[in-house]
Amino acid sequence: METQVVVDILRQAFQTALLLAAPGLGFALIVGLIVSVLQTVTSIQEQTLVFVPKMVGVGAALLFFMSWMLGMVMHFTESLFLLIPELVK
Repeated sequence: METQVVVDILRQAFQTALLLAAPGLGFALIVGLIVSVLQTVTSIQEQTLVFVPKMVGVGAALLFFMSWMLGMVMHFTESLFLLIPELVK
């Protein structure tokens, strides 16, 4: 197996992992910013107040993007399985 093939597989794996993590991280960032602004405006400095809305936001993002994420994982897995005969040569 050539080095370039391994590098391409790893690049595709990291890219897939980044795309899978993006919706949850994005929603956590947005919800965190909104709650932080609300905490600043109302002068409420409770640390646990941020945790629950972030978890709800990330859960909602995962439910909303689950079919897309599953499609991404399936596409990546299929491409790996299709690459096996070429690697065995």
